[in-house]
Amino acid sequence: MRNVRIQTLDGHGITIAADIYFPDGFDQNKQYPAIVVSHPGGGVKEQVSGLYARKLAVEGFLTIAFDASFQGESNGIPRQLENPYIRTEDVSSVVDYLTTLPYVDSAHVGAMGICAGAGYTANAAINDHRIKAIGMVSAVNIGQMLRNGWENTVKDCDALPFIEHGSQARTCDAQGGELASLPLAPLREEDAPNEELREAWEYYHTSRCEHPNAPGFMTTRSLPQIISYDAYHKAEVFLTQPIQIVAGTQAGSKWMSEDLLLRAASKVKQIHLIEGANHMSLYDNQSYVNEAVSVLAEFFKSRL
Repeated sequence: MRNVRIQTLDGHGITIAADIYFPDGFDQNKQYPAIVVSHPGGGVKEQVSGLYARKLAVEGFLTIAFDASFQGESNGIPRQLENPYIRTEDVSSVVDYLTTLPYVDSAHVGAMGICAGAGYTANAAINDHRIKAIGMVSAVNIGQMLRNGWENTVKDCDALPFIEHGSQARTCDAQGGELASLPLAPLREEDAPNEELREAWEYYHTSRCEHPNAPGFMTTRSLPQIISYDAYHKAEVFLTQPIQIVAGTQAGSKWMSEDLLLRAASKVKQIHLIEGANHMSLYDNQSYVNEAVSVLAEFFKSRL
């Protein structure tokens, strides 16, 4: 594994921190298919995205897991900004970097993500057809999630107060107050509305997989961008690349995977359901992760 720094060209002056994982027997005089791996909202590359990147490298791919702009070891102010448009652009910035590496086959670059990282991956693929195939694990379209709730039980119009709250936070920020924040996963066990999201607290805030660079919250000023954001916007026209989705049968978020399956223009699009798994199970349950990686590896080998 090699840690690298990627200077983006998106106008924000961000340097992205990333870890490259090399396949066994790596030879820098050869070229390899590559996969960009995006972390969940509130996560960092040392957690689930790094786990999937490492396991896919064993399958013969060069993989790269990175920290989003304003998060983890990547720079940018304000810290913990979760601007979905920049998160999507981050994926393409990492693809930019891969095209400069002589041992990467630039014609065979794929991308995958977990949770919100999967939604950002889909959005990047809509915009960037250098991405030839996409994988999604426990996919979340972060705009849908915050508009419609974890299980799609809230109407769009009921999310208007979130836009108003985020807009007011921008005013407070501009006036010099301490930047307001909101949790991306429950910050306390007692805040979790159900068992599945209690596991999100456990993953990010206990020894299960906590990391000092992943505080689990975002700036409140992120809300107006997120609420109106659709990671699958124009998927019915421009998302033509092959898609492999992996979700748990017990995941409250499964409807967001199914929504992309319906909307994408891709002629090759498939979902693999892991029996008994919920959203968080696919982050670190060994048997579930191994099943997901097996499905993704077979898919990427056939498509890259």
